[in-house]
Amino acid sequence: MELNEEKLNEFLGKMVTEMGAAANGALIIMGDKLGLYKALAANGPMTSEQLAEKTATTERYVREWLSAQAASEYIDYNADSEKFSMTPEQTAVFGDEESPVLMTGAFYAVSSMYQDELKIEHAFRSGEGVSWRDHDGCLFCGTEKFFRPSYKANLVSAWIPALDGVEEKLQKGAHVADVGCGHGVSTVVMAQAFPNSEFIGYDFHEESLEHASAQAEAEGVNNISFKMASAKTFPANGYDLVTFFDCLHDMGDPVGACAHVVKALKPDGTCMIVEPFANDTLQENLNPVGRAYYAFSTMICTPSSISQEVGLGLGAQAGEKRLRDVVTSGGFSRFRRATDTPFNLILEARP
Repeated sequence: MELNEEKLNEFLGKMVTEMGAAANGALIIMGDKLGLYKALAANGPMTSEQLAEKTATTERYVREWLSAQAASEYIDYNADSEKFSMTPEQTAVFGDEESPVLMTGAFYAVSSMYQDELKIEHAFRSGEGVSWRDHDGCLFCGTEKFFRPSYKANLVSAWIPALDGVEEKLQKGAHVADVGCGHGVSTVVMAQAFPNSEFIGYDFHEESLEHASAQAEAEGVNNISFKMASAKTFPANGYDLVTFFDCLHDMGDPVGACAHVVKALKPDGTCMIVEPFANDTLQENLNPVGRAYYAFSTMICTPSSISQEVGLGLGAQAGEKRLRDVVTSGGFSRFRRATDTPFNLILEARP
């Protein structure tokens, strides 16, 4: 086989870039945990000595970390002053917990993928699934940290208003079930915004529910509770709104879950389904967002679904058409895209 040297060198250059990105993932997590990004963003430009002193860390390690970050263009370096700093854009991505584009949480989740590689390799060979609860613990905190900025920025201000009549119900006082709530970020955000409504978060992962309850208590949210139940067994108590946040595709039987929601809703109730953004064909999803979601789907979402009953394995890039088929097969008669973001589809289903 004859190689095209120009194409080979171009591809090798791409792979060196990929290798650097993969290696720096661990450094991003450390920078977040140790407060290096926050301190640099708040106090820069700084030397490695100054940053180490500010964060109570060791200068020699900090110097090497800063060098890797600067080489990655995650931070800036001034050769004349030998100081490092962060632009507002870099700060928004790495150093501001309230930023709607904070990305550090994704790397905690990526870390769990490396930790669980042997489990997924076994699944490839055996055809078995890997349950959500059997993943490395970094996945749970990473998922929370990754989704929180988007939920806080969009859920109350844009997503709920895009639903037909739901915001008014929540303001007056509604009964809401947040199914597959995980660490409860979405549940808490809604409960804080609509104090007249009652919210129940359901999940099948006990540790996540304990974390969610503690978080709600710490934030003083009183119109909320968390209970263990699956998407097909939570009490059907006549809800005004049932939500699925980035979890329907993880379920083994999403059709059955939707059928249960139809029974659980009031006749005029609404189901809001937030899913990873995807187009309807593979070709349309061959882009940076699809690339990331297909990777997460391979290691987390599809194995989770296959581990459960039915094991449909929708995957994180199901797309609106496939999701419509699932939701309407579950008994919903009305379905539409309420709104979207570059990372999410926000879908509305009505009985």
